[in-house]
Amino acid sequence: MRLFVSVDLPPELTEPVARLQEEFADASGLNFTDPEQVHVTLKFLGDVEEAQLPELTRELEAAVADADVDPFTARFGGLGVFPDLEYIRVLWLGVEEGSEELTCLYEAIEDRTTAIGFDPESHDFTPHATLARMQHAGGKELVQELVTERAPTVGETVVEEVRLTESTLTDEGPVYSTVESFPLE
Repeated sequence: MRLFVSVDLPPELTEPVARLQEEFADASGLNFTDPEQVHVTLKFLGDVEEAQLPELTRELEAAVADADVDPFTARFGGLGVFPDLEYIRVLWLGVEEGSEELTCLYEAIEDRTTAIGFDPESHDFTPHATLARMQHAGGKELVQELVTERAPTVGETVVEEVRLTESTLTDEGPVYSTVESFPLE
């Protein structure tokens, strides 16, 4: 199973995300994330054997408890790219409020998952939701222009849980399904 840990954007933000993505429609080379599947990844786990699930879910439950984060408001807005404006691989929506809580969750999850053998992240954590991946640089100038000139606010939600999500790759794109939810208390 291909798994990741996430905080999902709620259905009421699907339309605002889709409208924001439309602003980039003329940027050749972008492969857009399905607006219904936009989320903040806290940890990409990769391929996980089913036999590892009991230990993994125990550790994720403990990580959420370790983080000691109460339900919180996350406001999504602002734009950015990875790794930088000259070489764009990912176009993302930022987190204007709730970054501190997301970072606490990320750190606790990173500690617990690496302790049981998952690879540590190779880069610093930046809370974000991926809007698109750049396949080629045809539309790079438009992306650069919009990212530097626009600072949209998409909306906010109360984050009440972290999810362990399975990603099944299909010809139409990934299909996500929740394996387990871990409530914030």
